Amino acid sequence: MKIDHPPVLIRGGGDLATGVAARLHRSGFAVVVTEIAQPLAVRRLVALAEAVYAGEVEIEDLRGRHVDGPQETLLALSEGIIPVLVDPEAQARSALDPLAVVDARMLKRPQPLALSEKPFVIGLGPGFTAGENCHAVVETKRGHTLGRVLWNGSAETDTGIPGQVSGHAAERVLRAPAAGEVLGHAALGSIVKQGDRVATVGREDLAAPFDGALRGLLHDGVWVAKGAKVGDVDPRGQRAHCFLISDKSLAIGGAVLEALLSQSAIRQALGA
Repeated sequence: MKIDHPPVLIRGGGDLATGVAARLHRSGFAVVVTEIAQPLAVRRLVALAEAVYAGEVEIEDLRGRHVDGPQETLLALSEGIIPVLVDPEAQARSALDPLAVVDARMLKRPQPLALSEKPFVIGLGPGFTAGENCHAVVETKRGHTLGRVLWNGSAETDTGIPGQVSGHAAERVLRAPAAGEVLGHAALGSIVKQGDRVATVGREDLAAPFDGALRGLLHDGVWVAKGAKVGDVDPRGQRAHCFLISDKSLAIGGAVLEALLSQSAIRQALGA
């Protein structure tokens, strides 16, 4: 695969970022993902961030590879693989000269950034305001405005309450009962019963709150504070869903694609 144009750089490799990467990759964009040294992605089966731990991952038709430096990045891109760099400050921007930067870290607080005409910056969700710390914002909250591109204003404020699925909302999220390292006791994608031990955090056990599929769990050895999100149980109990990029992630990815293709400079770089 020949790289005919600079890549889009995605900061963060969680499940929402992976939905963005999928839409862009499938549409012919070269994509590079940057992550922290110990990624905190919960839905690891559909997160390119997992490549930092595993070396290489396959998610649907995507392949992601943990790489070091610009040369390995370009080699992976030439093979049609999405490179994942440990680069918390996205310093690779200077070497890669990306077409655009998508901030998909979901930090949910304002991110300072000096805007210029290049690269074009898209922020996902709370903490971003168009014209202040990004050029465009994509709404990430479930509801009628999910996946909207906002050219003015901010995304909706984070409520801390996940969307309801089969009558379950906040309890779908597994939170650390104590501070400490995470150690999983159930396999991702497995079907669990209410009360099953899913993980240990520090010295405290964490049990499944209801029957369902274990869709997410932090990587073993990650240290978390008490109350931190460490897992996710899907009450629908469909194991196959754990291996598929979610509808929400793909909707957000489609919005990023729309925002990118609205820019004449990017269309010109793509030869469109």
